[in-house]
Amino acid sequence: MAIHLPNRQLFIDGEWRETVFKKRIPVINPATEQIIGDIPAATAEDVEIAVEAAKKAFSRNKGKDWSSASGAYRAKYLRAIAAKITERKSELGKLEAIDSGKPLDEALWDMDDVAGCFEYYADLAEGLDTKQKAPVSLPMETFKSFVLKEPLGVVALITPWNYPLLLATWKVAPALAAGCTAILKPSELASVTCLELGEVCREVGLPPGVLNILTGLGTEAGAPLASHPHVDKVAFTGSTATGSRIMASAAQMVKPVSMELGGKSPIIVFEDVDLDKAAEWTLFGCFWTNGQICSATSRLLVHESIASEFLDKLVKWTKKIKISDPFEEGCRLGPLVSGEQYDKILNFIATAKSEGATILSGGDRPKHLNKGFFVEPTIIIDVTTSMQIWREEVFGPVLCVKTFSTEDEAIDLANDTHYGLGAAVISNDPERCDRVAKAFRAGIVWVNCSQPCFCQAPWGGIKRSGFGRELGEWGLENYLSVKQVTRYISEEPWGWYQAPSKL
Repeated sequence: MAIHLPNRQLFIDGEWRETVFKKRIPVINPATEQIIGDIPAATAEDVEIAVEAAKKAFSRNKGKDWSSASGAYRAKYLRAIAAKITERKSELGKLEAIDSGKPLDEALWDMDDVAGCFEYYADLAEGLDTKQKAPVSLPMETFKSFVLKEPLGVVALITPWNYPLLLATWKVAPALAAGCTAILKPSELASVTCLELGEVCREVGLPPGVLNILTGLGTEAGAPLASHPHVDKVAFTGSTATGSRIMASAAQMVKPVSMELGGKSPIIVFEDVDLDKAAEWTLFGCFWTNGQICSATSRLLVHESIASEFLDKLVKWTKKIKISDPFEEGCRLGPLVSGEQYDKILNFIATAKSEGATILSGGDRPKHLNKGFFVEPTIIIDVTTSMQIWREEVFGPVLCVKTFSTEDEAIDLANDTHYGLGAAVISNDPERCDRVAKAFRAGIVWVNCSQPCFCQAPWGGIKRSGFGRELGEWGLENYLSVKQVTRYISEEPWGWYQAPSKL
């Protein structure tokens, strides 16, 4: 299938602008390993121009053009963006699939979620208008107090490659709804649809400088953006190591950050389950999006009494997963995003074997695909808690397995991680599910499922999985500051100091 990649520049101040040094980065189709286009490579000089554009847009006309305009005014633009995304769904889905390697069906589903997210935050933007000047109850009748919610300012939004346009939208939509102006820096491994978001914004007439989009390497564009003194907040989704560096940089200027980082999430399967239903959710929780999910439930804890039968089911289900070019009908597992990720995942599998684990299924390149960054969905058993495969985030289609005998043991094993993003429990006992959900040390818990995500519900983790929440009303609060306004309403003088004597 011939897919044409638009030849875009950087999107700054409402227009397409060539990078200062005219550098570009090749785009590689991960299913074929062929170069199919290129994207601009921004540097610190381009960051400077984009931040200045965002700063001017925030204060233009004393904020009346955007930051202090009504939420209803901003909502009109968010709804227009949603409508354009829906209109271009087929094209954008194909661009996402060829750029990131995710199956086309998934990419199209993502586009529906992108449009839905913009619509949702349009609703919340309108709701902001009714929440302004919310009264604060005070113990003294001589004062009245209320609260204003105001946009933080210029925000840097740094996003990953596994859901390129969707995770960018998780940040862009609430930031714009709040009245912030923004610079979006997507991952250089999958930026094509994020650049198309710039064209959508241009087409709907979004005021210049409200959203600026810089593609490029993290070291050359992301780092100078995160550390820029005129950026008022950084919202980051990506690796824990990069998040730590951004936090250190932000700390120098006491700059707020929100972090959605890595994970090594557990899924507990108890002995009372429907084995086929549990098997499908277990595979979906780890192999969806080619296994490249920060919240992947990649540590399976299965009750020892059903372990043998359940693993047999898992292998049979895994064998039915269609691994192919993302554009083939019925594809359910595409290639990893890059050659570097491909090598990294195979190294994880090799290390697991060298440490004594057993590859129950998969573990290599699919035999029918000699090109592309494909790795079979892999199930690893005989795992100990000291092994790399148990402790470190893989970010690929690799599931490691341990058994347990008691509920307490399962909870201890589940929480035995530096991370705390997601966790899942599968059981037909509602009370047990409630106990386990409460016991999990994680920001997101799934009961009798894994990975469903809705823009109305909060998303984020604890421990080394980060802090702050995206989505829902919590996602909007990320980009708002709270201002207290208190008025003295008595006709009487305050009377704390003795008044000068009157002549």
